[in-house]
Formats: sequence, structure tokens, C-alpha cells
Amino acid sequence: MPNADPVYLDYNATTPLAPEALEAMLPFLREHFGNPSSIHGFGRPAKEALIESTDAFASFLGARPEELVFTSGGTEADNLALLGAAAAPRDDGRRHIVTSNVEHHAVLQVIEELERRDWPVTIVEVDERGELTPDRLRDALRPDTLLVSIMVANNETGVVQPVAELATVAHDAGALFHTDAVQACGKIPLDVRELAVDMLAISGHKFYGPRGVGVLYVREGTPFTPVFRGGRQERGRRPGTENVAGIVGLAEAARQVDKLLPTESKRLASYRDALEQSVLSSVIDSYVNGEGATRRTPNTVNFRFDGLEGEALVLALDEAGFAVSAGAACDEGAVKPSHVLAGLGLSTEQIRGSIRVSLGRYTREEDIEVFAEVLRDTVAALRGRNS
Repeated sequence: MPNADPVYLDYNATTPLAPEALEAMLPFLREHFGNPSSIHGFGRPAKEALIESTDAFASFLGARPEELVFTSGGTEADNLALLGAAAAPRDDGRRHIVTSNVEHHAVLQVIEELERRDWPVTIVEVDERGELTPDRLRDALRPDTLLVSIMVANNETGVVQPVAELATVAHDAGALFHTDAVQACGKIPLDVRELAVDMLAISGHKFYGPRGVGVLYVREGTPFTPVFRGGRQERGRRPGTENVAGIVGLAEAARQVDKLLPTESKRLASYRDALEQSVLSSVIDSYVNGEGATRRTPNTVNFRFDGLEGEALVLALDEAGFAVSAGAACDEGAVKPSHVLAGLGLSTEQIRGSIRVSLGRYTREEDIEVFAEVLRDTVAALRGRNS
């Protein structure tokens, strides 16, 4: 039977816009429509809001306002970071790039393109838990390593990498360090000084902000050449009229996250742990991908059910009123096994039997209790149908 009220358990895909963020945005979608570059009365409110929001988000990240570049989202922020660092003039001959095999496509595909342009690349494999150790990174570095790019938290498994330690290893070798923090923001504390990174990418819609806006942090002094041309916005690093309403909403979402994160992290972690315990104890041949990792985001669990197709399970759960996602990525109309789960050493069959459940601000305890029962019964029904 379908759940009376559909339950959203796919917060890693996107989050609903926070009411406070929407309210903050509305004046800049209505009366304050001016261009922040205009010096007349219509432009000044937009400019003031832009400055205030930049200051607020910089404080949220532990950064300086001048170190932020607003983008259209996390994908653009990752692209700008990698391409901007690669294009920066250097006289030391460094060109080697290091990344891991579980990064988001926004990182991997840019690095693949650079490799096609004869940039030397090393892709380091994570262990069976999805973790990259400092020693593995250290072994991959060379005297000509320019840049290391390792994400904070994985979008599929929630595994959190020891970024501060990894960044120290990279810096000791004279390399820059970039991190994709898209799935970490809003789930765990982020401070760019504590992480010791040179560049960091964020997307607004992953933490209850609007879609179409993101941030790239570029530490002061980091070699960086703009990828686009056409204006002096964002201190010349990213031209184009600023998305004022989106930036205002982003900053307000960050303010809300800052207030709620300590209690919200504990609440969601307790729900996640209860869900894992319930499923693993009641469903045979069930596993958690990334189990045993030193740290995971509090809201994410990636289940594996042997003998099942994850996509069929996702569709059946959707019919029952629960939205989750499969452990596979859709690429040009073809379903391909997740490279993240493959990076953990899983077989294609194991990957296809995996689903991701991600909790969020509007997840209730009773939702988890009912979902655990429905998931158990749905897995049993699908296995019975396949036997």
C-alpha cells in the first residue's frame, strides 16, 4: 500500500528551498531588480545586498569576502577551480594533477579533458571503505605535481575524507589543493582555514538554498586565471551580472544551517543509525556500502541488497510513497554502474543492487520507522518475484 503522504529521502540530490531563503529572495525578484553594477538608485539596493550576502557567507566559511566567487552552482565552481589553476602562469614546470577514483563527474571529466591536452594525471584508488589515506596520496605525488583535488564528502556513500591531512600532504609537496564540498555543506561544519584548502566548491541547492547559484572559495594568493571573459564582476574572476536574488538566498540558507547544524546533525545521525540497524537485522544479504569508514555524513546511507536490481527497488519504493535513488548514474540515456561503488571494489551486480537513502530537515522519526518496514517488505517481494 502506498504511504499516505509521500516521503522524500533523496536530500543528496537536492533540497527544498528554505522558507527563510525564499523570503529573503523575494524583494530582489520584485522591486529591487536593479543591476548591482549600476550606480543609480535602482542598482544600489542590489549592490548593498550583494556586499552583505558576501560578508555573511564568508563568515560562514571562515573566509574573507574577497576570496569568494559566486557561480551558477557546484559544477561550475569545480570547473573554474581546476581550469583556473591549470591556466595560471607558472615558471616551475608543474603540470601533474592528482585526484581520486570516487570524485564527482564535475571534477573527473574536467581532469580527463586536461589529460587529453597532455596534462599528466594520476588517479588514486580509495580503499574498500571509500577512504583515501594520506599515505596513498603521498605515494602519488611527484616533484611536478601542480594540483590535488579530493572531495570532502562523497555524494553516494557519505564517506568523509580527511581533507585537512590530505591538504597538508599536498602542500608539503608544493602542490595546490582543491576540494569539492558540495555534499558536505549543511551536513558537517566547514571552515576553509581548518581544512587548509586553496579552493573549495559549494552548491546552494544542496543545503536548502536556491538552484542556479554556488560558490568557489579561492584562497588569497592562489594562482588563478579566469576561464570566462566579458566583465569585471567577481573581481574579474567570473564575469556576468550577478544573480543577486540567488546569492541573497544562498546567504540566508547558510545562516539557517549555521543555527541548526549542531542539533540537526545529531538528529539525522540517530535516524540513519536506527535505519541501518533495522534493515541489516531484518533483511538477509543486506549491507551498507562504505561501512567502517572513519567518518560519514550524518544523513547518508548506501544500502546493498544481493540478488536485486536497485532501479527496480527505487521504482517500487516510489510507488509505495518513498523517494530514494539508485546506485547508478544515468549518462546519455544509458544506465551505467556507479564509478563510486566500483571504486570500493564492488562488482557490477553488487552495484546494481544498491540504493542511496539521504535524510534531511523535514525527515521525521516516524518516516524512518515506516520506511524501514516498507523497505524490508519490498525487498522480500522483489526477491520472491525473481526466484
